[in-house]
Amino acid sequence: MKRIVFFALTVLLFSCKKESEDNFGQPKSEATEKVSGQELFEGKGNCIACHQAEQKIIGPSMAEISKIYKEKNASIVSFLREESQPIVDPSQYEVMKTNFAITKKMSDDELKALEDYIFAH
Repeated sequence: MKRIVFFALTVLLFSCKKESEDNFGQPKSEATEKVSGQELFEGKGNCIACHQAEQKIIGPSMAEISKIYKEKNASIVSFLREESQPIVDPSQYEVMKTNFAITKKMSDDELKALEDYIFAH
């Protein structure tokens, strides 16, 4: 009987340890999963409300943003953190400011995925 209890406790201990080791001691979270720039752009970031791929709606198109940021070797991530000035259409900056509440809560991985998605256009 003692062996059965010992075996059951051992199995339970190792099964709990295995779960925590899957993420190298870190709890599972969205930040540890691969993030999609497109999903962030169209969902959580709500970027699609003002930006389209090829045409200006409220804000500049993704193609225009990508072109200008690449030409100036600038960081979209820095802009989304509100660490750099707008370079594409400064007249729209006041409208964009309301979204910084969203982008400032994003992880570095999410912001980079969003930047990569925009640069792909």
